[in-house]
Amino acid sequence: MTTEQTARPGQFGAEITAGEWTRQRNRFTDRITTDSDSAPGEGPDAQGRWPVEPHRYRLVVSLACPWAHRSIITRRLLGLEDAISLAVVDPVRDERGWRFTLDAGGRDPVLGIAFLAEAYRATDPAYTGRVTVPAVIDTASGLVVTNDYPQLNLDLSTQWRAFHRPGAPDLYPQDLRAEMDPLIDDIFRDVNNGVYRCGFATTQEAYERAYDRLFARLDLLEERLADRRFLMGQEIREVDIRLFTTLVRFDAVYHGHFKCNRNKLTELPNLWRYARDLFAHDGFGTTVDFDQIKRHYYRTHDTINPNGIVPKGPDAAVWTSWSPRLPH
Repeated sequence: MTTEQTARPGQFGAEITAGEWTRQRNRFTDRITTDSDSAPGEGPDAQGRWPVEPHRYRLVVSLACPWAHRSIITRRLLGLEDAISLAVVDPVRDERGWRFTLDAGGRDPVLGIAFLAEAYRATDPAYTGRVTVPAVIDTASGLVVTNDYPQLNLDLSTQWRAFHRPGAPDLYPQDLRAEMDPLIDDIFRDVNNGVYRCGFATTQEAYERAYDRLFARLDLLEERLADRRFLMGQEIREVDIRLFTTLVRFDAVYHGHFKCNRNKLTELPNLWRYARDLFAHDGFGTTVDFDQIKRHYYRTHDTINPNGIVPKGPDAAVWTSWSPRLPH
């Protein structure tokens, strides 16, 4: 089990200590599992486990959010589109939280709510933290099952196998976990969360510590990818999904908006080749929306970008302009 799983950090919410930004913990940590004691149609058992049941749960995401993007990619790669429905919120979040303004009438057509916060309050009326995505909602009751995004991704791979498409990849194979879990932890701490620790730092010292760890880790990943196609070898694994969702946002938002500006991704040849290789796979590039990504970051983080101006670049065509030569 990875540190990212056990720590259960949340989405965007934070407390500031000595200038350092700390991610809010997830509030809803129930799981959907094959060993739930609940029968289909029932709620969670005493251990907070819900039954695996197709067409029951709704995955609420933002196309802008890297944590939600993980679950979107995994759902597509595993062929779970028919088993778990998808709701997409507006990328621009106001003081009321994530909004369903992309849907007719400004309400999700399945859940019937205008704001994701309504499901949070229905599940925990005393909840005062930030409302986060991804979130899995039980459509029968309208309750939040989980916003525990690290565990959610693993459960899609391991608990929903009966509903995977034929030939679906094994994203989290048992025999690779001892090597992959520490790598997942390193990438989360220094890269996935590291860009936020740069962007939301409130002292120079805290910013520089996060910056140095970010680029030290990217340098190690650059070396790792010198002689392999993906992080674990020739096949796409869970760790690749987790790194990709940060890399694909790097030049568009993190490099400038979060001051992660030692290098652009395009200036790190192995990581750039690797990221474009993943982008070319269905489920990766086909789930990227640069417009929503940029509008979310530049119009939501008003303490960083008070005028809300969204940059015109970079040119997204660089992601598809040529096929990268793969390592031997």
